[in-house]
Amino acid sequence: MASTLNVSAYLFTPLDDPAALRVALRERAGARGLRGTILLAEEGINLFLAGAADQVRGFVDDLRADPRFEALRTRESWSDAVPFGKLLVKVKREIIRMDRPEVRPQDGRAPAVSPETLRRWLDRGRDDDGREVVLVDTRNAFEVDYGTFAGAVDWRIDRFTQFPDAASAHRDQLAGKTVVSFCTGGIRCEKAALHLRAEGVEAYQLDGGILGWFEAQGDAHWTGDCFVFDEREALDVGLAARTGS
Repeated sequence: MASTLNVSAYLFTPLDDPAALRVALRERAGARGLRGTILLAEEGINLFLAGAADQVRGFVDDLRADPRFEALRTRESWSDAVPFGKLLVKVKREIIRMDRPEVRPQDGRAPAVSPETLRRWLDRGRDDDGREVVLVDTRNAFEVDYGTFAGAVDWRIDRFTQFPDAASAHRDQLAGKTVVSFCTGGIRCEKAALHLRAEGVEAYQLDGGILGWFEAQGDAHWTGDCFVFDEREALDVGLAARTGS
C-alpha cells in the first residue's frame, strides 16, 4: 500500500503579512519533514505537500487554526514515494498568475457548481433551466492533452495569463449558454469564472476541479488522465499515478 500522503489545497483569503508567514510556514513544514511547494501572496495560499500522513494532516490542522485559513479544503492522494525533491515556500504577486489585478477572488468567490450538479447537467445535455452547457478547460494545452472532459472547449493556451484574451476572442461562442470553467484543483477556474462573469458570460466554476470530480464521479464524461505538477506526472481517475508515469 502506498505510504506517502499528497495534499493539494488553495484558498483565496486576504493576507497582509505573506513575507512573515513564509518564515513561519517554512519552519513548521520543515519540522514535520514535508516536501513540496507553498505559495503565498496577498490574495491567499496555494500548496502542494507530501510526507507521512500524520505529519501532513497535522500541518494542515495547524494551518486551519489560523482564522484566515479555516476554510482551507485539501485534496488527498497517495504515492509510494514523495514526488517532490525539496520544500519550497515562496512569496509571489499572485498564487496563480493571471495578470488581471481587477480579478479579486479574495473578495468573493465566483458561483460554483458541484460535481453532482454538473453530472446531472451533462447526463441531460442541458442545465436545470434548459440552457446549453459549455465546459471550458482553463489549463495549458499540454495538460489538456493528457485528458479532459468530452466536448470541452480548449483554446490551446500555453499559460494561464493568455486565458483572458482567449476568452474575449471566443466570447460569442459562450453567449447565451451556461459556462462551467474547470482546472486541476480549482484555483485557475475560480479566477477564470470571475473574469468570464465580468465579461457578461453566465459562468460558474467546477467546485473542487478535476480532482474533486474524480473523487465524486470517477471517469464519467472524462477521457484520459489528469496532469499534475510533480514527479507523478499524471493521475488516473482513481487518483493514483498513471501506469508507466
